[in-house]
Amino acid sequence: MTRNLASWDRIGRVVLGALLVLGALSGVIGVWGWVGVVLLATAGMNFCPLYRIFGFKTCTDC
Repeated sequence: MTRNLASWDRIGRVVLGALLVLGALSGVIGVWGWVGVVLLATAGMNFCPLYRIFGFKTCTDC
């Protein structure tokens, strides 16, 4: 897997993913909050499969 996420993209995914998971755990937003796990996983891998499918990169040095 080739890196395709910039640092600002990763930080955004971690923050949004954590908020969604916390919201799902607390029962505030419901089951769809578990989508945050996908955001956290892609941030951890520094790779987004959808970006690759569409030929999109947010990093300038990769």
